[in-house]
Amino acid sequence: MRLFARFYRLIWGGDVDPALRPVLAVQFAGSLAGSVAWIFMGIWAKVHLGASDRQLAVTFLVGALLAGLASYAGGHVSDHAGRRPMILFGWGAQTAMLLGFLAVGDHLFAGLALAAVAPALGSVGRAADTAMVADLVPPERHEPAYASVRVAANLGVVFGPPIGGFLLLGNHWSVFFLGAALFSLAGAWIAWRYLPRTGAFAPESPPERGSWGVIRRDAAFLLFMASSVLASMTYVAYEVLMPISLTSSHGLEPAAWGFLVIANPILVTAFQLRLIRWTAAIPATVKLAVAMPLMGLPLLLLNVTAAIPVVLFVIVVFVIGEMLWIPTSQSAVAAFSPKDLRGAYMGFFGSSWSVAWALTPFLGLQIRAAWGDSAMWKSAAAISVLAGIAGALAVRGRREPEPDPVASPAT
Repeated sequence: MRLFARFYRLIWGGDVDPALRPVLAVQFAGSLAGSVAWIFMGIWAKVHLGASDRQLAVTFLVGALLAGLASYAGGHVSDHAGRRPMILFGWGAQTAMLLGFLAVGDHLFAGLALAAVAPALGSVGRAADTAMVADLVPPERHEPAYASVRVAANLGVVFGPPIGGFLLLGNHWSVFFLGAALFSLAGAWIAWRYLPRTGAFAPESPPERGSWGVIRRDAAFLLFMASSVLASMTYVAYEVLMPISLTSSHGLEPAAWGFLVIANPILVTAFQLRLIRWTAAIPATVKLAVAMPLMGLPLLLLNVTAAIPVVLFVIVVFVIGEMLWIPTSQSAVAAFSPKDLRGAYMGFFGSSWSVAWALTPFLGLQIRAAWGDSAMWKSAAAISVLAGIAGALAVRGRREPEPDPVASPAT
């Protein structure tokens, strides 16, 4: 226990809100279980099922779109049914789905169908999880709170893939999915045992209005949503297009990328909270205006050289932008959202990732095929600049929060 306490202080320090600790545990468990399984899904579909590139691309596209819808729906329902039930439902669905892969065997279309539905099931409780952070801590603590949660998620990513690789020793996919399901079940137990039923800053009653009507009239939030889609596209370009370019155009060994890419979660784990503390006095508009171009503009260096020191420099600068962008954005969404519709706003915001995952590989690879890597990176850099401008304008134009709605008296 003393060793665990020392490790906790080393990663998070001593100023994490005590109410947030159960969320950190659940976030770490979820990230660990997810990264054990999902990083190998494409390999499973190609190697075990024999899926073609086109079939796999369609599967990922459908999965991304379903995940976007599920994110908003899950957040909306959490405003009415509570955060904890939706999080537990998401965990249960994820565990059942991982066991479902055991039943699929080597049936191609059944496996691809389950793989397409999987992201949606994983997204059902994600908005509730994000909204719960704002339910538990005061508004002035939102940004460091989201940074703390992000550290827990990245810590799970550090450990998850090696565990998944260990489960795959001998290429026994049944052992792999059973092990991933057990990790998911352990996460579900942690959520059931430790997550609170409500928070000190949660709405006192369910909303009495439709969330979609409020969102579609919130012009500043919709502009922020557009900036989030563009920023997420920049992130997906780094995660998906960059390894394709480095390995196919510049001769980098795939194994070398495996060692380079873990720099991202390690840097986030080590410096995310420190960076948020160092930049606490900087307004969100400035952070967003700087953060998003920091993610995209370094990619232009790959048009000059893809030497490993340059690639490492690109990754480091990208991660600095990413560490500024994500907690600041999540805190901004919490500020945008009316208290009673916090889950729906978080879910709608979360769907921006799904849109980016659906669009970026398709558009980026089309640009690369037609005009080459240079045009692809120039496009990614331009998108990041637009994202920064739109995000800063949206936060600057945010309307004042509405007063908490008063529930009508019972009849």
